Amino acid sequence: MKVWLNKPKTKYWLSFIGRTLFYFAIFLVLIYLYHYKSIQGGNFIYNEF
Repeated sequence: MKVWLNKPKTKYWLSFIGRTLFYFAIFLVLIYLYHYKSIQGGNFIYNEF
């Protein structure tokens, strides 16, 4: 297993997939937060204060 993980090609693809998933998660969080900005958005927790 260690030999397989130490190959440069494997490291490249694992890094690429990891970064892609990380940026996709950030993108989803930003879309979720942007939803509260619109008028039709759900009730945000701080709107009632």
